[in-house]
Amino acid sequence: MVNDAKKSGNQKDSSLDALAKDFVRGLDNEHKMLVVLKAQLYGGSWLPMLDDLQNRLEGKPYIFKLSTRIKDDVQRIEQMKAFEESNGIDLAEYVSLT
Repeated sequence: MVNDAKKSGNQKDSSLDALAKDFVRGLDNEHKMLVVLKAQLYGGSWLPMLDDLQNRLEGKPYIFKLSTRIKDDVQRIEQMKAFEESNGIDLAEYVSLT
């Protein structure tokens, strides 16, 4: 019975891993860069990054200049954040810019 639960968990992990890898394959370099920045500059959290972008749009102080395409970046982040939350994963584990 324990083995069945472990096997079921492993199958779920494998399908989630495949889902994440498939999602990442569909990302363009702008999306991937945002994932890397989230991991390296914002402690793995989308919220501080979104706050920076919103502050920049509103002319408030911000931490990091991501790009001049702020609205596009916000949409990209919202899309990837939703994917992470609905699947319980961190895309930084799947993205490489090399």
